[in-house]
Amino acid sequence: MQNDANSCNKKITDYFSCNVFNDAVMRERLPKSTYKALRKTIDEGVPLNPANAEIIANAMKDWAIERGATHYTHWFQPLTGVTAEKHDAFISPSTDGKVITEFSGKELFKGEADGSSFPSGGLRATFEARGYTAWDCTSPAFLKEDAAGVTLCIPTAFCSYMGESLDNKTPLLRSMEAISKQALRILRLFGNNQVTKVITTVGPEQEYFLVDRELFKKRKDLVFTGRTLFGAKPPKGQELDDHYYGSIKERVSLFMKELDIELWKLGVSAKTKHNEVAPAQHELAPIYNTTNIAADHNQLTMEIMKRVAHRHGFACLLHEKPFAGINGSGKHNNWSMCTNDGQNLLEPGKTPHENAQFLVFLCSVIKAIDEYPELLRLSAASAGNDHRLGTNEAPPAIISIYLGEQLMDILEQLENEGEASSCKQGGVLQVGVATLPVLPKDSTDRNRTSPFAFTGNKFEFRMVPSSASISFPNVVINTIVAESLSQIADRLEKAEDFNSEINALLGEIVAKHKRVIFNGNGYSEEWVKEAERRGLPNIRSTVEAIPHIISEKSIKLFEKHGVFNKAELYSRYEILLEQYIKQINIEALTMLDMAKREILPSAIKYIGKLSDTINSVKATGTGAVTGFQEELLKELSITAESFSRNIKVLEKALNDAHEIDVDLYAQACAFRDNVCTAMELLRADGDKIETMVDASMWPMPTYADLLYEI
Repeated sequence: MQNDANSCNKKITDYFSCNVFNDAVMRERLPKSTYKALRKTIDEGVPLNPANAEIIANAMKDWAIERGATHYTHWFQPLTGVTAEKHDAFISPSTDGKVITEFSGKELFKGEADGSSFPSGGLRATFEARGYTAWDCTSPAFLKEDAAGVTLCIPTAFCSYMGESLDNKTPLLRSMEAISKQALRILRLFGNNQVTKVITTVGPEQEYFLVDRELFKKRKDLVFTGRTLFGAKPPKGQELDDHYYGSIKERVSLFMKELDIELWKLGVSAKTKHNEVAPAQHELAPIYNTTNIAADHNQLTMEIMKRVAHRHGFACLLHEKPFAGINGSGKHNNWSMCTNDGQNLLEPGKTPHENAQFLVFLCSVIKAIDEYPELLRLSAASAGNDHRLGTNEAPPAIISIYLGEQLMDILEQLENEGEASSCKQGGVLQVGVATLPVLPKDSTDRNRTSPFAFTGNKFEFRMVPSSASISFPNVVINTIVAESLSQIADRLEKAEDFNSEINALLGEIVAKHKRVIFNGNGYSEEWVKEAERRGLPNIRSTVEAIPHIISEKSIKLFEKHGVFNKAELYSRYEILLEQYIKQINIEALTMLDMAKREILPSAIKYIGKLSDTINSVKATGTGAVTGFQEELLKELSITAESFSRNIKVLEKALNDAHEIDVDLYAQACAFRDNVCTAMELLRADGDKIETMVDASMWPMPTYADLLYEI
């Protein structure tokens, strides 16, 4: 198989999706009856019979082998945040001592993995090892190319022997079914009987950093944790705003070009690329897709980013805050609802005040976000994101919705007058230059400080961590909106006067839930105080957020809509706590290693050099001034002494935290309150030492090296 786009005549349209067993390929290679049966399974959830599965498996195998594949794998997403795969060859022994290529419907449908070797939160113990992967036919199979060859990847769900979800995909698929069911109830009330399915769509913008790989390998903190645990502020940061949308450096541009090609071959619609605000920071944005496929594509994107970066001598950093003091990286989750005949249910139209259907769906989202802000905050919680939220252009930890002037005006009319009779229009924008065109002006500006902002025909959830799967945030959004739609449908289905009931209902929703709408500056201290006055939660840390997944309210919600059962929620509670503890533990151990084996020896060495220099100058008997050297020696010695003490403080905090081994939540609190605090103290001394030690004696690349030497 050819490994580059040149094999496809260099035209994007020729090689886009060339490594995907997509609808076009299925239509070409499958008998009409089998193709139609598979489409009914994909579109309507009708079970696929075994005979058709055999035909599909054989066609998929032949297609893959023709393109160089030798193995297949059930590609799944366990609760580790990354993907997993076990490769099996397309071979079966024959009686003549040779082999034949085989791939059965049974092998397509189901695989097996060790369910106890992945995070399970107690659902799978070591002695209960069996786990199953099940083919997700709604996400197309694809070919993965690497140095080892070509592998057919079959997107699958992963569950335990007893059927509990052990992955990110299964609850996502369940949540998509839940919101479709409730949204259809609303559409039927509006007289739409043609639509058979409502689909949630997502376009996840992926932010990332690129640093030189050789420099990366010299930083233990980047290698082991993905972020810098030490690092003094460089002379230049992002204060000039000259990196954002700036000219892309040639080396980076070559990386982006290959990344585009690799993604396009896999059917990932990578659309936009640019420099982000921070130096060495960039962004890739795809065109929206069905949520399930978008989640799969984003996992592939993160994996391929790292692989392509390696080829170009880069390391790709996906951590939420790899560098202190400058912008972190997020993943803006652009979410909407569409019908299977192409209607966007969050499209306001030219006269949104007259679009009752749109207003119902809009208000269902507002109601959902206000009633379940803790769950939404939890969906974006991670140890890495704790460093990002609320700093350097990241959204604050307080959940709020931005709607803009036009929609806010309509909602106020609904609340105060019982109906909306007008809406604000944008008009045109005059820029004052005759040769430039007159631009149509949007009726609403954008607010980049809002965690959950309406942006024309979708909501942009801006809190999602850059390194995380987008599955859980969308599970939460889908489920809470499904609940909101369910309650609205319950009431409207009983209405004697449908139109009057809609106006009354919308007015009530606005009055009750408008507290969550905020169109101002989310970074201001005034907003923190105002949010508290409104009764909005301000959940500042991951540890504080995690218990909300097992609240009585959350359990009732997820069980009602069949997304999680109680056991699955408690398992995720334990997994989230374990992941937090393990991440901070790795960071603390890495920090101690760097402190004791790199920074402290460098400080001691430079102290010795300064002492020798001072003594040598004094020995000349010339009376040469050594005051400034002695002052530097004194300050460095005091800081190094403090650094040494804080090493012991961190070691004690770490040991004390490990002593708490019977209560995961208490242990997580100890890591957050004591270990993280000790790490901050140690870092402050370490960063100060960096500013005093001779550059030639500093043991690791600095921020200036990492951010500007590309």
